Amino acid sequence: MKVKTKDLLTLNELSKNELLGLVNESIKLKKDLKKGICKPLLKNKTLAMIFQKPSTRTRVSFETGVFQLGGYALNLSADDLQLKRGETIEDTAKTLSRYVDMIMARVYSHDELEILAKNSTVPVINGLSDSFHPCQILADLMTIKEKKKKLEGLKIAWIGDGNNVCNSLIYGCAKTSIDISIATPKGYEPNSAVVKESKKLVDVQLLNDPVLAVKNADVVVTDTFVSIHHQVTDRTKDFLPKFQVNSNLMKKANHDAIFLHCLPAKRGQEVTSDVIDGPQSVIWDEAENRLHAQKALMASLLRV
Repeated sequence: MKVKTKDLLTLNELSKNELLGLVNESIKLKKDLKKGICKPLLKNKTLAMIFQKPSTRTRVSFETGVFQLGGYALNLSADDLQLKRGETIEDTAKTLSRYVDMIMARVYSHDELEILAKNSTVPVINGLSDSFHPCQILADLMTIKEKKKKLEGLKIAWIGDGNNVCNSLIYGCAKTSIDISIATPKGYEPNSAVVKESKKLVDVQLLNDPVLAVKNADVVVTDTFVSIHHQVTDRTKDFLPKFQVNSNLMKKANHDAIFLHCLPAKRGQEVTSDVIDGPQSVIWDEAENRLHAQKALMASLLRV
């Protein structure tokens, strides 16, 4: 399949059919790999990976994914580029576009990502910004589809900070007809524009009570209370103990609910070890699925 967007900065750039197509293609690529089938969909293609922030899953999954599809990935930290010496994002984008076929950037500011995409002639993928994390939600939707055999009609409960991952999850739910209940402390709600737009398509509830949020939930999701772009480190007092996902809270969801976390996790803070290591947790499948979802995305963006 081929998506119409040049870049993927948020999931809102995809239509419902495009997003569902990517999820299904991701599942197919995963099954093919298990069978030893690996088509060179990115043969002779090069991906530039720009990292302003540390990364485990994003770097390894993109680099491995490009390799599996026959391409090559360049790992570029902020210190490796002339950006550190004052070259503009615009000039960097124009230069890289002459060398590579695609750019993935993991940045602090979403505004910088938009400038990069605007001045690049090749596709730009958001590998994480302070506002959105679309690649994570592609993997999450893939994981949910694998485990629940469907997406439409499910309910997701998000517990914790209304952060960049939450913003992307709301868009993902809106595009796939999944209702979502979000429980945050007051003042930690997700992006209001994202909520307003998504409410036109699905039920988006903003709550301050995790117990109410997980009622009838098929999927429970959380993330760290202190995201990588936050300078403040004492936010946990606003979240604990009320917004911790533990076994008691999981019992309030549907009996067959699954647990997701994008990782890395702060065990004993946003989630307890008995949940993260328990039978309802699918976080390792979720982490693996970053690889397959991103392969599907890259192949789709470059398909002509």
